[in-house]
Amino acid sequence: MLLGFDIGREVLHALSFSFGMFWEILWALILGFALSGAVQAVVSKREMRRLLPDNSPRSLAIAAGLGAASSSCSYAAVALARSLFRKGADFTAAMAFQFASTNLVIELGIIMALLLGWQFTLGEFVGGPLMIVLLALVFRVFLKQGLVEEARVQADRGLLGRMEGHAEMDMSVRETGSIWQRLRSPAGFTSTSTHFVMDWAAIWVDIAGGLLIAGALAAWVPQSWWQAIFFQSHPTFAKFWGPLIAPLVAILSFVCSIGNVPLAAVLWNGGISFGGVLAFIFADLIVLPILDIYRKYYGWKTAGFLLATFYATMVAAGLIVEFLFQGLGLVPTDRNAKVVEASVTWNYTTVLNIIFLGLAAALVGRFLRTGGLPMLRTMNKSEEGHSAQAHGS
Repeated sequence: MLLGFDIGREVLHALSFSFGMFWEILWALILGFALSGAVQAVVSKREMRRLLPDNSPRSLAIAAGLGAASSSCSYAAVALARSLFRKGADFTAAMAFQFASTNLVIELGIIMALLLGWQFTLGEFVGGPLMIVLLALVFRVFLKQGLVEEARVQADRGLLGRMEGHAEMDMSVRETGSIWQRLRSPAGFTSTSTHFVMDWAAIWVDIAGGLLIAGALAAWVPQSWWQAIFFQSHPTFAKFWGPLIAPLVAILSFVCSIGNVPLAAVLWNGGISFGGVLAFIFADLIVLPILDIYRKYYGWKTAGFLLATFYATMVAAGLIVEFLFQGLGLVPTDRNAKVVEASVTWNYTTVLNIIFLGLAAALVGRFLRTGGLPMLRTMNKSEEGHSAQAHGS
């Protein structure tokens, strides 16, 4: 009985941390997904494919911009990058789009600022483009045309992964007029609401998983354990060690997209370096489930190539930003990321949550009134069918 009570108390302790972090970031999640939905309502996927014909600096810059304006779900980003590649986009540009759509989106920056601090948001938006530049340079040296052709043949086989239906969905508004006029139109409101709900449906598992894992680690793992792993007592070595080990922790955590941020807050409080936090968040595109998707999409060789090059560029970007920000005096000295237990009080967070829950209710209501629920059910059935097909293959 005593053991059962202790276990129950520890579980409640972990869940309290999870809920506390969720309450802190709820309004920002709604705001970020609403803005993302609005952008996707006026940006056509067909236009994305047309604008990425090669790996020139212009195409890579466009890829980064389009990615930043797209969904932040890692699985949808990977699926959409494969779709762009199959429809004629350059492979390097498609990978740049994929990086940007998970590391340069506004909701990620807002959540990082809330939980970790503005310095981390700035580091993310400096390191993200830097990582794309490094990736393009590495690809230019090591990516052979034969490997690209092998990847294209495998991609054209059509083996599907998670969020394939979500990635293919294009509800952008075709009406004429300015962007603001299109967004204010009934079709624009419907499109925004559809993308808002679909993005939530795509990413809620990652967010919930990240919060639960972060809560468990915050409640159960002693600070001394983290400090030993990250060599906090050896500051110089820790600056190099953090970006090297952080992607490996991400790979094993299975959590990606925004779900990585609460766990990154736990790691920062535990002693990982500034660059290590950034490398950890960058690594959402090499977690084990996504590596398996690369294998299905592009084949074993390309999957291995992507793992090696992505890991190298994530580590390098983390290190460069670490020393750049250290030189500028921008690395925080206090380790006080918001890893808090459940506490709902009448403060600005509660007010913002109420306001943005109202916005979410309006968007969900529009989605339901315009026949969105059957579409969501169809997408879910499609994902199940895709999973079965991939398993059978």
